[in-house]
Amino acid sequence: MSETKKILIGLALGVVVGLGLAGLPDNVYEIVNPYILSPVGTIFLNLIKMLVVPIVFFSIILGVMGLGDPKELGRVGSKSILFFLATTALAIMLAMGVASVLQPGERGDFQTTGLEFESTATEESSNIVQTFVNMIPTNPITALAEGNMLQIIVFAALIGFALIALGDKAKTWRQFVKQGDRIMMYLIHLVMKLAPYGAFALIASAIGGIGLDAVVAMAWYMIAVVLTLFLHATIVYGAAVYFIGKMSPVFFFKNFYEAMTFAFSTSSSNATLPVSMEVAQKKLGVPRSISSFVQPLGATVNMDGTAIMQGVATIFIAQVFAADLTMTELLTVVITAVLASIGTAGVPGVGLVMLALVLQSVNLPVEGIALIIGVDRILDMLHTSVNITGDAACAVVVSKLEEKHLPPVDEDSWDEAGATSSSSL
Repeated sequence: MSETKKILIGLALGVVVGLGLAGLPDNVYEIVNPYILSPVGTIFLNLIKMLVVPIVFFSIILGVMGLGDPKELGRVGSKSILFFLATTALAIMLAMGVASVLQPGERGDFQTTGLEFESTATEESSNIVQTFVNMIPTNPITALAEGNMLQIIVFAALIGFALIALGDKAKTWRQFVKQGDRIMMYLIHLVMKLAPYGAFALIASAIGGIGLDAVVAMAWYMIAVVLTLFLHATIVYGAAVYFIGKMSPVFFFKNFYEAMTFAFSTSSSNATLPVSMEVAQKKLGVPRSISSFVQPLGATVNMDGTAIMQGVATIFIAQVFAADLTMTELLTVVITAVLASIGTAGVPGVGLVMLALVLQSVNLPVEGIALIIGVDRILDMLHTSVNITGDAACAVVVSKLEEKHLPPVDEDSWDEAGATSSSSL
């Protein structure tokens, strides 16, 4: 049985167990979750996160080495950023449109008194200039230790440039990077053996914790989010892959669903990165030099799924509090959400922090976030699946646009490092 089928079985069993726990008295969940489900899920996620930083570090260096020419990296980077910003803007506009039509905030009796939500968002979070300034690490070791992805990407890219320029003078370091990548990919394959158990524990914990009452009360909000996620993935990504990437959308989704499934279980773009990169390279045919740069960048910059949540949630909260947003305010929401997505950490729950920033930009009560917290954890899994799908779609599009400029030597030029790291055990 394939690993993907095992993960799907784990997810299915987790849903069943989670629904069962949600229907039982709360004290049952309070015993099962902290002593069984949560530890298993946390251990699995920690094992994945343990490897993410070194995998991104080595992959970016190898990606830059594979591209060879700094001008090529500039073309790939600029096209990737343009794709991410454009799709994020489309995502939040689509979300606000769907929410305006379905009107989830007017399809229930929501209690707005006594709501509390402590916002940790700051103005610096949406300062695009400060974001670019912060991309340069003052201490690369600290950036690696803290998992600051944008700083890691910049530092690794600079090392890649240096290794290209030095050539044989840095032969030992080039070999170190290749071997380090092989080791990390070997370890991630070992950890993936635990994926079915981790998926089971994570989904059971998430569903069991939200409760059936919360799901019923927020049903229309959840429908609006899920519908928008589906439309965005199939229409926007499907069109981009078909018209620009010259790839069948059916082929794309059929071959990438393994990574989407894994993203759903982990609810973390960063934790899914090793899997999504491997699937893009092996099953979608994306050159390693493109995948190794575009997808780690997307895990930090591209947050379409999260933007969709923010768009629907903003309209939902405005409807609940009977606030009419003007066209100027709607445009402000789009701009703020797009800028806030840049540099957002690819970890579970970060979207709520950025949502607070979006609400503040149009003077909506941040306390309204308390209404959606109950169901955000399960929806966050779907957000993540869309996020990493967008990264892969971008990799497909960019690889097609750059196929005439890519150097003829790719994996083989790295002493088969690419082929080894992407092979199954």
